[in-house]
Amino acid sequence: MVIAILIISAIFLVGLICGVIIWLIFRRRREAISKKPAIETSRVHTLPFRWYYIILPLVFLFLSIILSAYFYHLLPTEVAYHFKLDGTPDKWLSREMIIVWVLIPHLLFTIMAGALIWGITKLGKFFGQIETTWIKLEKVISFMGNLLALPQLIVFFAMLDIFSYNSYQIHLMPMWIFLLIVLGLATIALVVFLAFIVSRKMQHPRRTSSD
Repeated sequence: MVIAILIISAIFLVGLICGVIIWLIFRRRREAISKKPAIETSRVHTLPFRWYYIILPLVFLFLSIILSAYFYHLLPTEVAYHFKLDGTPDKWLSREMIIVWVLIPHLLFTIMAGALIWGITKLGKFFGQIETTWIKLEKVISFMGNLLALPQLIVFFAMLDIFSYNSYQIHLMPMWIFLLIVLGLATIALVVFLAFIVSRKMQHPRRTSSD
C-alpha cells in the first residue's frame, strides 16, 4: 500500500511538473510572438495532434485486448483475482467480468491520454506557436501523453499475473517487487526529462547572445 501511494504521488508530481513546463513554454512563446514584427508573426503555425503522442497507451490497450482474447478460453469459469501475501487466492470473479475489468482501465487511460493531448493542442492553437524556442513543445506533449502508460503498465502486469496464475498456477513475481521496479523507472525517467529541460534552458541564452 505504501509503495502504491508513492507511485501515485510520483505520477502526480510528474504531471504537475509537466503542466508547469507547458505553461512556461506557452507563456514564453506568447511573449516571443508579441515581440515579433507583423511579417514574422504571420508565419505562426498551429500544433497538430499526433498519434505518437499517445503511442504507449495505445500499445498497452491493443496488447491487453490481444492477450485477453488469447487467455479467455484458458481461464476457468471462476477466476481468482485477489491474492494473499503468500500468493494463495481469496477472491474470485466470473471469467467474463475479469475480462471486462482488466480492459476498462486500459481503455480509460487511453481516452484520458488522448483527451489530454487533444486539449493541449487546442490550447496551443489559442496561444499560437513559433518555430524558434529553447525546447520543442512536441517533446513535452509526447512525454505527458505517454506518461499515462505508467499506471497502465501496473494494470497490465496485474492482468498478466491473473491470467498466468489461473491458466498455469504460476505467479510472475510479487506485486510489491514490480511496484518498486516501476517506481525506480519512473524516477529515472523524471530525472532524465528534467535534466534535459534544464540543459536546454541553460544553452538557450548562449545561442541567443551569439545571434
